[in-house]
Amino acid sequence: MPPFRILALVLSTSVATGCAVGPDYLRPEAPLADHYMGQAAVERPFTAAPASFAVWWEGFGDPHLSALVTEALAQNLDLSQAQARVAQARAGLGAANAALLPSAAVNGQAARAYQSVETPLGRVLNSTPGYDRYGNSYEANLEASWELDAFGGLRRDREAALAEYQASAAGVIATRLAVAAQTADVYTSIRGLQARLAIAERQVSTQEELLQKVRLLHGQGLAAEFEVYQTEGELSEVQASVPVLRTGLDAAMNALDVMLGTPPGTHRSELAATSAIPRPPQLAASGSPADLLRRRPDLIAAERRLVAANARIGMAISEYYPKFSLSALLGSATTSGGNLFTSGASQSAGVLGLRWRLFDFGRINAQIDQAKGQEAEALAAYRQSVLRASEDVENAFSALVNRQAQAATLEAGETSLTRARESSFIAYQNGTASLIDVLNADEHLLRASDERAQAQTESARAAVAAFRALGGGWEPPEQIANF
Repeated sequence: MPPFRILALVLSTSVATGCAVGPDYLRPEAPLADHYMGQAAVERPFTAAPASFAVWWEGFGDPHLSALVTEALAQNLDLSQAQARVAQARAGLGAANAALLPSAAVNGQAARAYQSVETPLGRVLNSTPGYDRYGNSYEANLEASWELDAFGGLRRDREAALAEYQASAAGVIATRLAVAAQTADVYTSIRGLQARLAIAERQVSTQEELLQKVRLLHGQGLAAEFEVYQTEGELSEVQASVPVLRTGLDAAMNALDVMLGTPPGTHRSELAATSAIPRPPQLAASGSPADLLRRRPDLIAAERRLVAANARIGMAISEYYPKFSLSALLGSATTSGGNLFTSGASQSAGVLGLRWRLFDFGRINAQIDQAKGQEAEALAAYRQSVLRASEDVENAFSALVNRQAQAATLEAGETSLTRARESSFIAYQNGTASLIDVLNADEHLLRASDERAQAQTESARAAVAAFRALGGGWEPPEQIANF
């Protein structure tokens, strides 16, 4: 069953517990605020179009980004592992379902034996006239058994198995969202590093041109020798930043290939051409913190694990009570193969079984305490997950708003510093400004351009983090609204 359909059944499925012992599950109150602190600032109208939560990566308007996320969702190996865990949980649920039903088996055997006459039985038999030490036996039986779940221990086991299955299905969705977000994050980092590398290489080119002109002026006696050395030093500093950026870019390219389930270097030529840093789309309706409970699959998984832990308390309590079982046998047994299915060889039996750990209550008490401790741990983990989910959203909102403001400020400053650099160089050529003024203008422009590219990158990454924190990347089924 696909994970999306399983999650749709999470809320509509009600395990028939009947008179099952142990506490029935009650969903705990979630420690959530009424609204996000940064919600108003994030949802303010701006030029970018709003993105669909289900396919938020398309809102960035970058075909490369959309294609890479689609590819990652199809072949990422973390996602394959999560899907394998669902198969394991499905098998556990099947075993729990089977335990509630009668079981039957057919068995048969044919044996030929040679009796020792040195054992007590052999001596007695050997004293019988005409005793044959060889013996044959043939048997074929149909056996059936059924444990009567009078006090609900098996039903609680099934309840726990179903919750674990639902948690693993939610885990697949959570992994999908993480894979999409990580792919978008790495891709954005690649474009940001390419932009910073282009800025550094452009500045290298500018500094090389400046060095040529300073050397020319020095040759004409119009510039001091120390100005040549100073310009060479500034050029070396800018050149030294290029290998660092290329190292980071190589690492990001390799990380993207691994996310896509391919060897490092597979997509390098495809992404070699520099492209613009993706601009984040608008978060038109981020909802309320309470919406996280139905949108974030990691919270759904944590809550389902709490259900499983609660059910295991009932499983432990059921050991206080007797276990009843019915068994039946219908078959045939003989010492002659030709008589196996004759009326004289027929055999049958019916058994009502009882098992009661009447004098083992100390161990049962310990098992119940252990189950209660595990339930308390799962409850604390669930509440902590809810708090951290809210924290993720608030942090992402804050980063998005502030990085966008930083990028806008730096973009305006970069424009001004570009003009200042042009003016300082003209003044230097005319003899009204020193080389120090030109070099300072270059340094400030490089720093502003690099910081602007970083701010734009971090703004896009913050948008990715916001969509991930809000549980974007899938459309929760309508049934989850009542979860």
